[in-house]
Amino acid sequence: MDTLRSIALFAAAAVAEIGGAWLVWQGVREHRGWLWIGGGVIALGLYGFVATLQPDADFGRILAAYGGVFVAGSLAWGRFVDGYQPDRFDVIGALVCLVGVAVIMYAPRDA
Repeated sequence: MDTLRSIALFAAAAVAEIGGAWLVWQGVREHRGWLWIGGGVIALGLYGFVATLQPDADFGRILAAYGGVFVAGSLAWGRFVDGYQPDRFDVIGALVCLVGVAVIMYAPRDA
């Protein structure tokens, strides 16, 4: 159950952080204005909060593992929201990152 909760929280964190960064990008680079930027700042703050809800209590482990989620999530966001077409090396790199997430977060450990 903790694993499913952790995966769901990583997904929520990715949506908040990547979505927030995208909103800021749209506000600044695409000249959509301060409302977009403000929405992005709020979403980025929510990302920080969501990360604290992880079942594991080790900040370093959570953030290190989340890095892999961020890589894969950013490519997925680019593909489905922004129309970016990842190439095979993008996909391979994202898969390597996700394997790293699994090793860092979910490998059996001695208590």
